[in-house]
Amino acid sequence: MPSLNKVLLIGNVGRDPEVRYLDQGAAQNGQSTKVATFTLATTDRYRDRSGEVRENTEWHNLVLWRQLADLAERYIRKGSQIYVEGRIRTRSYTDQQGMKKYMTEIVADNVQLLGRRDGEGAPAMQGGYQAPAAPAYQAPAAPAYQPPQGPAYQAPAAPAGDDDLPF
Repeated sequence: MPSLNKVLLIGNVGRDPEVRYLDQGAAQNGQSTKVATFTLATTDRYRDRSGEVRENTEWHNLVLWRQLADLAERYIRKGSQIYVEGRIRTRSYTDQQGMKKYMTEIVADNVQLLGRRDGEGAPAMQGGYQAPAAPAYQAPAAPAYQPPQGPAYQAPAAPAGDDDLPF
């Protein structure tokens, strides 16, 4: 049976992205693979039984590779609001005390910058490539449909003479 591992998030960046190169020697030649990591906060608001508004904030560890890491390095900052599509990955590692630790991350496949908390806009990016900026909606100067400029509707004239209807 097929399975699906898909995550869609809209949230605010918790810290500036940390960008690394997997091979430092190749990084100087521009041949290294770039990876960016940072946190994203998503907040659910709801009313409890007493009617008070409550908030529940989840923190997600994001991992962006290659062109998306480049996007993060250039445009994403703490407080930026972003849309992320990706997949969940859990990995394990051994800490300095020899204890096995687990980390759940979101590996991004697509990122779009939505704006910042301070109200500044940010460029719309998708998959690490510049997407054309979509202008805000404006009503067209002239309506798309132009009604005919003839006289108002007129009922068709009744046929003259006998008709062959039986009633």
